[in-house]
Amino acid sequence: MTWRYTPQNKYGNRKVVLDGKKFDSKKEARRYAELITLQRSGWISNLECQKRFELIPNQKDESGKIIEHKCVYVADFCYEHNGETIVEDVKGMKTDVYIIKRKLMLYVHGIRVREI
Repeated sequence: MTWRYTPQNKYGNRKVVLDGKKFDSKKEARRYAELITLQRSGWISNLECQKRFELIPNQKDESGKIIEHKCVYVADFCYEHNGETIVEDVKGMKTDVYIIKRKLMLYVHGIRVREI
């Protein structure tokens, strides 16, 4: 695996490139490496990075023009384990927006986000 770092952002983490994939932090890149190992061993399957979940659809006026764009949650990782869909988010800082989207994931999709 090859690692490359970028400058720090406002939360103090550095973006990382690991095997050609970009991650928001070293912690997220390490979790990806762990999940790849688990997938290769057959413990998990169908690993996806940055999977998008629609929480609220586009809102349109009477003429069909979009007046509010859809709201989506982008999961750091999504995979299958024992027939269950697991959604993970690697967190250092829990913003208010993240907390609302996490709650909407449970309400809309019935998926509880695992925080790593």
